[in-house]
Amino acid sequence: MPLDRPPPRTSPAARERESSGQTSVSPAQEKESSRYTPSPAQRGRVGEGVPPPVNSTSRIAYRGDTATRGMRAIPEETPVALTYNRSAYAVMLATPADLDDFALGFSLTEGIVQTAAEIEELDIVPADGGIELRMWLAPERADTITQRQRRLAGPSGCGLCGLESLADAIRKPPRVAASSAHFDHAAIHTAMATLPAAQKLNQQTHAVHAAAFWHPQRGLVALREDVGRHNALDKLAGALARDGVAVTEGLLLLSSRISVELVQKAAMLGAPVVVAVSAPTALAVRLADEAGITLIGIARADGFEVFTHPERIALQQVQHVA
Repeated sequence: MPLDRPPPRTSPAARERESSGQTSVSPAQEKESSRYTPSPAQRGRVGEGVPPPVNSTSRIAYRGDTATRGMRAIPEETPVALTYNRSAYAVMLATPADLDDFALGFSLTEGIVQTAAEIEELDIVPADGGIELRMWLAPERADTITQRQRRLAGPSGCGLCGLESLADAIRKPPRVAASSAHFDHAAIHTAMATLPAAQKLNQQTHAVHAAAFWHPQRGLVALREDVGRHNALDKLAGALARDGVAVTEGLLLLSSRISVELVQKAAMLGAPVVVAVSAPTALAVRLADEAGITLIGIARADGFEVFTHPERIALQQVQHVA
């Protein structure tokens, strides 16, 4: 997707100093001025030129011997380009909702930034055929763009397409910090049971994934949805970072299977426990074990299966079956 490139410009903090006649700034002022402070238009609201996340199309429904004409709500799937300091980094197919969370979360889980404050400015820019999430990084983080340039076109079902090497695809995840969090089967069932009612887009379309964070004392803290499971997790990561929520004492919930990129992103967040409704892939299990993540799959009303690091799960008895 062609992107309109703005002329070179100084950082938002520098422009503010220039307009006020200030020629120098203290380290504390510089840190404060670079904090990520999205405007209302950057808080996931649909602006001019940004399509709604749900569309409607005509269809013919066949039920038995009967065919009926009507309308069906379907999710929008839009090319979303992520650019940093005028440099194109990735193009993902995503649901055009919570785009500020997507920009921040993607930047965090890809290791482009370590904190929200390192994104000095975010512009959500509708373009021909898609949307650009135009970000400006603090100078100390700008070099990370050239170190791992992806320039990918990522289908909604894949968070790894377009990487430049096999090593990037299976990059070693960071090991999550030690956590005192422990959960019994009742907590896991309670957490997963909160998902359906909170999945508003999926209630309309039956076609999107969800990622959520659940805390034993606070319940369901946040949930984000997208046509891409990895996009949903990125959006959740951005929402949690923006609100200053740590994931070390709760459960990261997924409505999808557990693929390798979800484990990598969960490790970047420091999530000690990941719970999903479907099974993990073999590579996801190996990476979760290496990262110290408790991986729980096939979490349904009748039970769940723990694949790695079961020490965080309080079970009364474990029977070994062939």
